[in-house]
Amino acid sequence: MHNFQARDHFADGAQYIAGRLTKGTSGRTHAVVDPATAEEVYSYELAGRDDVDAAVAAAAEAFPGWAGATPGERSDAMHRFAGVLADRAEEFAQAESLQCGKPIKLSREFDVPGTVDNTAFFAGAARHLQGQSAGEYTGDHTSYVRREPIGVVGSIAPWNYPLQMAAWKVLPAIAAGNTIVLKPAELTPFTSLLFAQAATEAGVPDGVVNIVTGAGKDAGEHLVGHPDVAMTSFTGSTGVGKRVAEIATATVKRLHLELGGKAPFVVFDDADLEAAVHGAVAGALINSGQDCTAATRAYVQRPLYDAFVAGVADLMASVRLGDPFDPSTDMGPLISHAHRDRVAGFVDRARSYARVVTGGEALQHPGAYYKPTLITDAAQDSEIVQSEIFGPVLVVLPFDSDDEGIRLANDTPYGLAASAWSRDVYRAGRATREIKAGCVWVNDHIPILSEMPHGGYKASGYGKDMSAYSFEEYTQVKHVMFDNTAVVRKDWHRTIFGDR
Repeated sequence: MHNFQARDHFADGAQYIAGRLTKGTSGRTHAVVDPATAEEVYSYELAGRDDVDAAVAAAAEAFPGWAGATPGERSDAMHRFAGVLADRAEEFAQAESLQCGKPIKLSREFDVPGTVDNTAFFAGAARHLQGQSAGEYTGDHTSYVRREPIGVVGSIAPWNYPLQMAAWKVLPAIAAGNTIVLKPAELTPFTSLLFAQAATEAGVPDGVVNIVTGAGKDAGEHLVGHPDVAMTSFTGSTGVGKRVAEIATATVKRLHLELGGKAPFVVFDDADLEAAVHGAVAGALINSGQDCTAATRAYVQRPLYDAFVAGVADLMASVRLGDPFDPSTDMGPLISHAHRDRVAGFVDRARSYARVVTGGEALQHPGAYYKPTLITDAAQDSEIVQSEIFGPVLVVLPFDSDDEGIRLANDTPYGLAASAWSRDVYRAGRATREIKAGCVWVNDHIPILSEMPHGGYKASGYGKDMSAYSFEEYTQVKHVMFDNTAVVRKDWHRTIFGDR
């Protein structure tokens, strides 16, 4: 059984501003519900506009000091931060599983260690903000590039990976010298608050990391539109991302969007069938399918199609649903009953035009559980193939030629992630070049790492999380040029006045 008591941890409120927990002032409360039991585990006052203003003011006040710290000083604080997270790993894992319903083994072995590693990576990266080398590119001047922090960053994170998404927003921002106000999803505030507290414990100055937990229409939109916020980073659905972009554009903010996905899983006829079957089930069911990079559309070349469908159906049937805090549980509930019903709606509508091979129903259980589901015989232009479901649902379609497989993989508005399965290096290489996605795995699906960027093409957004490439999002690039001649009248002046 878990022992994380949210009411004790956050008795002072679910807002973290200038280094301390406070209560929200919107006048409205919100209940965090354990999706595995449907029981309320915490109730708190939502943030309102005044709370956002206070958090932005705290971040703005902290900015000059943090931006003026040396890269080594920021790096040292972030190394200590990584150490605090590692020491409190079990606390974070329990909080993440309680609020999300994800299996404790996933929290312990994926979410938490990934976040610790990400923090350690950015602690090192803080000392390596690279630019073009200084040089005399005109012959008469020395030019060099400075990377400077942008200012106060206002970020919005989703509910599916609350801890990792908090880290992806906070870490590159503060490593580059910015300060941040993060709005986590109202459903899952616990680990974002713990993350900010851990930063303070590690010696990151008050006001550098702030958390406002409020509704998107209220706190979220006010944060994005705030005149003192210089940049907005948002992870969530493409529809909401469009609204964020509209608001941010009004104040000409830097904007970073990581949006929806509908990842193709392309299996060529020379693939290792057993590996592809295992990869498809793992890639489709991670976090109960609530993952924007999850395998959702499997395209299987016709010679392997029937065996692949049979193998996936058998393996899905063996997946163990149950108590998230039981180490043997493979898959927990969806985030809420409302979301479970949304997923069920996609599947139920698909019955009229496709075949549900296995799953396709909710468990008779108080929690928001939905069985792993495999669907075949759907048309490429059908809803189940084209729309992001965000649940444990995999659709399998056949293809004949390699050209067709790659064309079908690209045939959605999204382009976040994809995978190609083949023993032929040239075939796989072609797939990595021609599939339009921000990440293409070969003979695997899902692994991410701190050193490599994460971000999409097309309707999946733009900008990169993780890796040194994220500094492109969180820094201003400034060209500095020195005249080296001490000549009063430059030769180019004659183009404006006088003669040579």
